[in-house]
Amino acid sequence: MIMAITSLSIVACKQEANSNAESNNPFLQSYNTPFEVPPFDKIKDEHYKPAILEGIKQQQAEIEAIIDNTDSPTWDNTILAMEISGDLLKRATNVFYNMSSANTNEVIEKIAQEISPDLSSHQDNIYLNSKLFAKVKSIWESRASLNLSMEQTKILDNTYKSFVRSGANLNENDKKVLREINAELSLLSVKFGQNILNDTNNFELVIASVEDLEGLPEGIIEAAAETAKEKNKIGKWVFTVQNSSVMPFIQYAKNRNLREKLYLAYKNRGNNGGATDNNQNAIKMVNLRLQKSKLLGFNTYADYALEETMAKTPSTVNDLLNQLWEPAIINAKGEIEEIKKMMQTDGIKDEVKPWDYSYYSEKIRKAKFDLDEQEVAPYFSLDQVQNGVFMVTQKLWGLNYKQLKDVPTYHVDATVWEVTEANGDILGILYMDMHPRESKRGGAWMTSYKEQTTQDGKRIPPVISIVCNFTKPTSSTPSLLTFDEVTTFFHEFGHALHGLMSNVKYESLAGTSVSRDFVELPSQVMENWASDPMVLKMYAKHYQTGEVIPDALIQKLDKASKFGQGFATAEYLASSILDMNFHAITEPIQGTSSEYEATIMKSIGLPTAITARHSSTHFSHIFSGGYSAGYYSYIWSGVLDTDAFEQFKITGDLFNQDKAQSFRKNILEKGGTEDPMALYVRFKGSEPSIEPLLKKRGLYKKS
Repeated sequence: MIMAITSLSIVACKQEANSNAESNNPFLQSYNTPFEVPPFDKIKDEHYKPAILEGIKQQQAEIEAIIDNTDSPTWDNTILAMEISGDLLKRATNVFYNMSSANTNEVIEKIAQEISPDLSSHQDNIYLNSKLFAKVKSIWESRASLNLSMEQTKILDNTYKSFVRSGANLNENDKKVLREINAELSLLSVKFGQNILNDTNNFELVIASVEDLEGLPEGIIEAAAETAKEKNKIGKWVFTVQNSSVMPFIQYAKNRNLREKLYLAYKNRGNNGGATDNNQNAIKMVNLRLQKSKLLGFNTYADYALEETMAKTPSTVNDLLNQLWEPAIINAKGEIEEIKKMMQTDGIKDEVKPWDYSYYSEKIRKAKFDLDEQEVAPYFSLDQVQNGVFMVTQKLWGLNYKQLKDVPTYHVDATVWEVTEANGDILGILYMDMHPRESKRGGAWMTSYKEQTTQDGKRIPPVISIVCNFTKPTSSTPSLLTFDEVTTFFHEFGHALHGLMSNVKYESLAGTSVSRDFVELPSQVMENWASDPMVLKMYAKHYQTGEVIPDALIQKLDKASKFGQGFATAEYLASSILDMNFHAITEPIQGTSSEYEATIMKSIGLPTAITARHSSTHFSHIFSGGYSAGYYSYIWSGVLDTDAFEQFKITGDLFNQDKAQSFRKNILEKGGTEDPMALYVRFKGSEPSIEPLLKKRGLYKKS
């Protein structure tokens, strides 16, 4: 996942801080750190708000200078001047919003709410300024005669469309209404995310009886004991609704009542009433988005959101989702019947519930394929998986990694890496932060502290970060990843490569600055190397013996890979369909988001044994993460990534250098400089086929 730093459209500049600004604020000074990474050792909470407000002030002055320039508007004095404005604001908000997700506290949460209206207003002050828009429009209308480069043309086009899509053509009264909507949406998004984190931190399943641990692997029990110790509950075991805790519990714990309790706590984050309830926040947001889209001339918010994507229209997205829904449900119903039979042998006559699915799927997997995930886990220590990621990227592109221990970090868990080309040239700096904590939101994401640019013909390396929530090490065992966590590591590293390998001139086009339904291609394609049998033999090694993962175990993994895909695909598609329905409304929704969700799930025939992967009250992707009307992007990119990996497979060499270099030159380096489909066709030679995806998920049926 790509983290949206802030709703503010941020660009970069070179203006120095005002002389009356705080002299000890590190944001208001040159960083003077290796590779210009943020000086985390000097940054304090009290530095954020003054730096952000000063950054707004500086960029406002730069924008006013563009407007007041009496020369005829040109690319240089208008478009480029906007592109390079706002350096201080970008530096401060990049660090602040990364910390609000990866290492937050009450002070940061309060600041986020306080500055949200200021940032929203600042964006509107730029994009609703009629004088500035007039300059941009005049350049855009004469673009054919300007002899601009491809990147300059793309930035001009993006800038013009950003003004139009931000309401520049509205009358003054409608602009006022839009400002109010934007301000409220910005604040609601911050509150939504904070509520999820608070509910996540506020729930604990405390187990005092060893009998209630039956079925759980020793490593999971040990981790729960250490969590209990951290929380001063000595002699007990504590499980949380962090993925690395809740998922193993519902997969292995024999106690059905406790599985239900923990599962419902996980699913009901943001749906518990009181100050952290997100039901009305979600409804307010979708209704405000509808109002905004109608102001801007669109029938629905989905129409507005999809205009600048590969899919273009809601009907295109819905066609893809519907094409996959029927085979996914058929497979899921078959899986449910298998689970029901096994439950009956356990004397349980109840219908299959969501908290039964993972538990009995694991038992069926073991029975059908003789595969126990705990047999697999010792081969996937975090260090070995990291080595695997490094090895794959070295074989594909010659990349090398060196840990930097003299570079400041924001938390003891975060490590810093220098990434270099085969010839020694620096590609970029990479932060990696891998384990859950109360100051970090759930999930996994990639973000950046500094995007790649080119100045005076020299490539300026980026500073990229990936943040995950993998199983913690214990006093006796290193961090052992589930295979889902293994693929997550490869996935987020694919996003990191997209940022690190960027080779464009202008920052606003760098790396992951592409449409949502294209941005997941570089991440998801990496997952294919993670699970390939030949590649597994290269990196999956037992953490105690160093033994390479046996062929027999790889074969079991391969045979079992399509098992459970009905469930996995259906729960994902259910969330995608929910997202599209939230943003396809033409009239405001009444009631709560949970009620609306239940109606949609019933209408599509989602079996009661399955719930949407993300319930509406903790659906951070669409309410606080920038994926509104865009959660389908993962399956859209799934078509691209399986088709792209197929291009390597048909050569007989998964590290084929022609294909690797083509993928790098046409996808990873290009950022948002060209139309995504044009880039993909240049890599492959034709548009993608859906067949590889259907085959991978076991959903393909020959006609």
